[in-house]
Amino acid sequence: MKKVFPSSFYNLVTLIGTAIASISFGLILFLVLLESVSASPKPYMGIIAFVILPAIMIAGLIVLVLGIMREHRRERAGKPHGLHLPKVDLNNPKHRRAAVLFGGGTILLLLLSAFGSFKAYEATDSDTFCGETCHTVMEPEFTAYQFSPHARVGCVQCHIGSGADWFVRSKISGSYQVYAVLFDKYPRPIPTPIENLRPAQETCEQCHWPKHFFNEKLHTNKYFLSDEGNTKWELDLLMKIGGGNVEAGPTSGIHWHMNIAHEVKYIAVDTRRQVIPWVSSRTPDGVETIYRSTENDIPEDSLKKSFTRRMDCLDCHNRPSHIYNPPAPSVNHVMALGWIDPTLPDVKSVSVQALNTDYSTKQGGLDSIRLFIKDYYESTYPDVASSRPIAIDSVVTNVQRIYSRNFFPEMKVSWKKFPDNIGHMYYPGCFRCHDGKHVSDDGKVLSRDCNTCHTILAQHFENDSLRISLGGVAYQHPVDIGDSWKEMNCSDCHNSQ
Repeated sequence: MKKVFPSSFYNLVTLIGTAIASISFGLILFLVLLESVSASPKPYMGIIAFVILPAIMIAGLIVLVLGIMREHRRERAGKPHGLHLPKVDLNNPKHRRAAVLFGGGTILLLLLSAFGSFKAYEATDSDTFCGETCHTVMEPEFTAYQFSPHARVGCVQCHIGSGADWFVRSKISGSYQVYAVLFDKYPRPIPTPIENLRPAQETCEQCHWPKHFFNEKLHTNKYFLSDEGNTKWELDLLMKIGGGNVEAGPTSGIHWHMNIAHEVKYIAVDTRRQVIPWVSSRTPDGVETIYRSTENDIPEDSLKKSFTRRMDCLDCHNRPSHIYNPPAPSVNHVMALGWIDPTLPDVKSVSVQALNTDYSTKQGGLDSIRLFIKDYYESTYPDVASSRPIAIDSVVTNVQRIYSRNFFPEMKVSWKKFPDNIGHMYYPGCFRCHDGKHVSDDGKVLSRDCNTCHTILAQHFENDSLRISLGGVAYQHPVDIGDSWKEMNCSDCHNSQ
């Protein structure tokens, strides 16, 4: 029989290497074909097809070459070489039984290995793997994620996305995270990985397409004052969301910043991007306007050395899935739903106070909340405590629920540790740039006028007349603080609530 390859190729080591390389190459072709026809390619599929299997194939090729080199050395040393395989005679009952057992066992092993590998792949692609493998470390983020608007979007879809390159980056980063967890070297709280996030154009905008944003949206806000009667008031805002397509409606408004025809860049001097002294806006026709903060005067040399970031979704929606809500709006929400009875005296203030107290452990916090609320009503309103125990128990249950979703003392996690840039009530948010103090060289100012982003259609205080106008009504602060609210940021006062 004529040999296709040189005689040095025919040895056991080279054949093993050839088998490894050939099987890996076949699997690569299969996975590439599978990914190309899949409606929703998996992030981990890319790493298997383009990283793991090619590495195995290269290892097989190395084994192949080493076998050939070994045969050449044996030939130069005068030693016999060639392929010496055991002889199998299928006419021999012992050989036949051994061949059947070996072949059947090999096929079964391959099937079980393939099934196990696929299940392992599925497990590492799951939200449970991401959120519960390191339970203590990831409990705050996983808990917040489960109650977020993106609770049905897989972790890997945002944190990794499709393709192998970002998977490799995440696993390189993850290797240190494994070390940090094993040796208790991780920070508390875990910081938001702003610098490592994939660009929003490759994740968020796969679903949230800027060209089809709503141009305007009505948003009704319900509040309760921290007075004895828990005075209710409402604010109807027409949010000027805007978009990126003139055929769909106005492109001005909030999402003007994300209009694909514009380019907004900025420089932040802190890692959380809360202090922004420099902003650049470039129009579709190429005209650039630069705004500098009159409060944060950064030397030009320092600005040139600083990282300039182009604004995208995550600069405002920086907590899209891992949201830690402040106590005041959380209590307002459950009171508006009727889960906490607004007719209980002081219930708004006592609930917020219970949540804002620092506790050393979560269980200690839950127990202390119960004692605090019950003791308050028993000492301050004994008649209410004796006549309405069910309503007070409901307050305890709902305040404990808010606490368990937003406070994690063991990891030092609370809403104060993670600024949310949507709005401006409890964090600087919009006012990081729109503070009326960012001025261009020709005198243009980034306005802090509330009507830039929304119009107040109506404002109504309990036991007061309704103020309503389609053209907008002037805002009335629920507590008389004069004109201070016009001159200072909302978060200057509300960041303690």
